[in-house]
Amino acid sequence: MVLEDPRRIRNVALVGHRGSGKTSLAEALLYEAGATDRLGSVDEGTTVCDSQPDERARRMSISAALAQFRWRGHKINLIDTPGEPSFVADALAALRVCETAVFVVNAVMGVEVTTERLWHHAEELGLARLVFVNMLDRERADFERVLDELKERFGAHVVAAEIPIGSEHDFRGVIDLIDMRAFVTTSPERGATREEAIPDQLRDRAENYRERLMDEVAEISDELMERYLEGEEISHDEIVAALEQGVSAGRIFPVALGAATRNIGTARLLDALVEDLPSPAEKAPPEQVAGAPLTGRDDAPATAFAFKTLADPYAGTLNLLRVFDGTLESESQLLNSRTGRRERVGQLLELLGKNAQPTDRVGPGDIAAVAKLKETHVGDVLTARSEPVTIAMPPLPRPVMAFAVEPHSRADEDKVTGALARLCEEDPTLDVHRDEQTGELIVAGLTPMHVEVLVGRLKERFGVEVDLKPPRVPYRETITRSARAHARHKKQTGGRGQFADCHIVIEPLGADGGFEFVDEIRGGVIPSQFIPAVEKGVREAMRAGVVAGFPVQGVRVRVVDGKHHPVDSSEIAFKIAGSMAFKQAMAEAGPVLLEPIMAVSITVPEECVGDVIGDLNARRGRPLGMEPRAGTTEIRAEVPMAEMLNYGADLRSLTGGRGDYAMDLARYEQVPAQIVRRITEAQETPTVPAHAR
Repeated sequence: MVLEDPRRIRNVALVGHRGSGKTSLAEALLYEAGATDRLGSVDEGTTVCDSQPDERARRMSISAALAQFRWRGHKINLIDTPGEPSFVADALAALRVCETAVFVVNAVMGVEVTTERLWHHAEELGLARLVFVNMLDRERADFERVLDELKERFGAHVVAAEIPIGSEHDFRGVIDLIDMRAFVTTSPERGATREEAIPDQLRDRAENYRERLMDEVAEISDELMERYLEGEEISHDEIVAALEQGVSAGRIFPVALGAATRNIGTARLLDALVEDLPSPAEKAPPEQVAGAPLTGRDDAPATAFAFKTLADPYAGTLNLLRVFDGTLESESQLLNSRTGRRERVGQLLELLGKNAQPTDRVGPGDIAAVAKLKETHVGDVLTARSEPVTIAMPPLPRPVMAFAVEPHSRADEDKVTGALARLCEEDPTLDVHRDEQTGELIVAGLTPMHVEVLVGRLKERFGVEVDLKPPRVPYRETITRSARAHARHKKQTGGRGQFADCHIVIEPLGADGGFEFVDEIRGGVIPSQFIPAVEKGVREAMRAGVVAGFPVQGVRVRVVDGKHHPVDSSEIAFKIAGSMAFKQAMAEAGPVLLEPIMAVSITVPEECVGDVIGDLNARRGRPLGMEPRAGTTEIRAEVPMAEMLNYGADLRSLTGGRGDYAMDLARYEQVPAQIVRRITEAQETPTVPAHAR
């Protein structure tokens, strides 16, 4: 099998906000290129890229989908990514393996929050960027308004390469500003576009926009600029070459346009993908953390990056791989750089949504899928090199919206953990863990929708049903002063009895202190073999403090005196005595309740700062500072965890969906007296399992 020439490959990520029409655009591109025989519909659930049942039910993309097809002698690896912020990890991973990002913008809504965020990620990665203004056939669609907004958000180098013919329901085609020709679409059918002269009423407008485009193109080189200023004619080939150079270098961001559901503008976009956008041969491979650099050559040792994992309860996993070096072959053995173990690469596949075609070899710059890799996850590198290769993923948002998971039945408890682990392989922004204090199984995602989709997939794919509830706050208890206690455990049963006597002193170590146990016994009043039993009894007593039954921390315990019996003393007796003594001492040591305080970083639009600060104050938060950042402001604050359990939804409401936050445990602090009573009463109220309500 002949390898694809990297110069004739285009790796393209479709990115943008939810509702911009990315999947509809992917469908139109596939249809126009002849990869499909009909134009699928998101509303009807017939698209290639949204193949999962929950995607079709919600009419939105949840996972990235790969569609590989050909156009004019080029292979296009198109990755349709989710626009919902809950599933942004797939979009970020797609940007990591593509040379080009096509930003799809809704002509009615304009530039939205996800588009902004992904633009900055693409900028950091040095990707070529093209904007496709979609849905120009909708009511209130306004190309000029959106273009002005694009320039305002992303800079003056955003420039129209096309302008529309007609508007809203009368939108019927585009004017290509390079060729200065009009292209009118007569129907959604493939190839139903005819070339025409520019309508007289649009010629002045087209000339004006072409001049703006030429101003940007001429800046690519001093020679071109000089000729342009002198009024010399710039040939079509020179314009195309300069545009390609500018786009590849991130100096020009052309704007194309259309209406995907009516297949308007898609043939022109396909031409732009192969004519104006860079190939893998034109962009350097990503830097690795250590070792020899990647070369992009086909004679180098094979090196591939796993950027997406799909989990299936029957077929196992399917990994999408971008080859950066060498040739990836079916039935080969490669080193997983993360695990240090070798993986068997089975049959390589080319994908068109969920449809797969086998292939034997995939060269540098290309993308393939492979099933049933045992230990390969998103972000892993498989290589034929003897030394590990590391390719950094873009920083992923951290999960902040946590829920406790409760299976509907006890029989499902074991299945839930394994199923959750499988689903987390698909999405690295999910976190599943068992809370050591509360014993709850915790699932954390980016938003409530993120976790809801996870729960839906548990039922759909694995037949497991669960309920979600807010997690219990991991309160702790500590002491504020020293205290001494004496406990004696004595029991006579007729045979061998039980006897243990110990004196302890407890001292505070601070709210964030741990636990220290000190043996100060002298003269063998408590034999050394029984001292560990005293400590064990103390530790068990610390699991439930005297204020509200929460674990105790920040305590030093000194064993200072005691007595034993040569026959009746035992480890169990001293364990009981140690537990009794600790409980007595703690009751006298000024016990208090502690709550976790979170260090919170919140990024919001400048105009929302006042509302967000006011909300933090209402949550008992303490703002620590602010830092302006290119139209946004980062607010740093400390807030009790109990006040942050539902913060995500409230922040979205305050900021119109444009706010982000992350938080980490900062320390523990004493709970205000007026709140302690509420917490202790809640502890005394029995809870009813969610599935029993």
